[in-house]
Amino acid sequence: MASGVDILIEELDGSLWVATMEKNRLVGLEVDPVHEEVRWGSIYWGRVFRIDAALDAVFVDLDGQNKGILNNADVYLQEPDGKIRRGGDVAIGKLLQAGQMIAVQAKSGYVPKQDDEMFPHSEEKIPRLTMNIALPGRYLIHTPLGRENRVSSRIRNKQMRDQLKTMLDSFHEMHGYILRAAAADTQTAILTREAEILRAIWDQVQEHFTGVEPALLMLGPDSVQRTLSDQSIGRINRIEIVTMDHYQCAEEWCEIFAPDLVTKIQAVELPNADQDMALFEERDIMGQIEDLFQPYMVLENGGSVIIEKTAALTAIDVNRGGDKRSNLAINVEAAIEIARQIRIRNLGGMILIDFIRLKSKDEQHALRRAMEDAIGTDPCTVQIHGFSPMGLMEITRSRRTPPLHDRFYAKIG
Repeated sequence: MASGVDILIEELDGSLWVATMEKNRLVGLEVDPVHEEVRWGSIYWGRVFRIDAALDAVFVDLDGQNKGILNNADVYLQEPDGKIRRGGDVAIGKLLQAGQMIAVQAKSGYVPKQDDEMFPHSEEKIPRLTMNIALPGRYLIHTPLGRENRVSSRIRNKQMRDQLKTMLDSFHEMHGYILRAAAADTQTAILTREAEILRAIWDQVQEHFTGVEPALLMLGPDSVQRTLSDQSIGRINRIEIVTMDHYQCAEEWCEIFAPDLVTKIQAVELPNADQDMALFEERDIMGQIEDLFQPYMVLENGGSVIIEKTAALTAIDVNRGGDKRSNLAINVEAAIEIARQIRIRNLGGMILIDFIRLKSKDEQHALRRAMEDAIGTDPCTVQIHGFSPMGLMEITRSRRTPPLHDRFYAKIG
């Protein structure tokens, strides 16, 4: 039986930090910088202000200060007959016009540099947008423009997918819902309740689709909400909080989406509670967090892993060190740690892993299975593309928020 996790909520210079611990080991970390301008999942009533035919995209004024980019593939338009027209078939200039007001959601967020002005963001820093808005809950994700119900594509386990597919039959009167892994073995009445809550939220958001000026309509989920939602499939032992503002926010989310977790929320009294990261210091995890800013980590049996981030990709190298075991055994241990590091450091894009060379295809298949199991708990979409001709494992990860390094240094701008 799984031992369950503890969720610790803290502050550092006004930024929100949420750590997930399993047996006193850091297995998850979410950070919201205090100066974050565009948060992942936020919904805007935006104005198209420039069409870029070369990129087949439009730039959208989100709130008078922040801008985003909407690619053709992320255009979703509702026709008068109720049908949804997706972009991609024709040039974006035939779908949207400059000055047009549209509802968009941030697929990624950014923290602008201190010297940024109206629109000097590099392409990497521009938040990506979509018109296919999604509202996440605990068991469900509501996509109002969707006409079908389906199982989350992130669920790879065939048995779980089959189980969830049978549950879709109870959704015959509801449309546009995605079942998450946490929905398995959940009573239909609970799923229906959450579906109605998400639909009511969407109805409230739609009431503001009439303004003539761009504006933020709803903030995306913060670190606490993302963590509680991500961890809902497993067992949560307790949610420890020092600051009462965060206590109330966690309690509010749980009362709506996870009433059974309300009793897990604990207000922790510490003698130095007014100091930043007091709870993290009390639980002795600051050292684990500081290690995340180092380019290497030593494995339990003497091997090591080196992580190097470049502009184009992240390169990871596995070394034997003093480990005398087989190459496969070392690689499997490294794969488990690499999956944890990717998740906690919030690495994204192309990731190339140079494992210790294996003897056969069978060993490669065994290593791949170990990596697939290790990334199974990642809240972001991770795809393993196999081994390159040079023997490098190729992985891509679509992260929701900027990497930990950027989130941390954003607070000191």
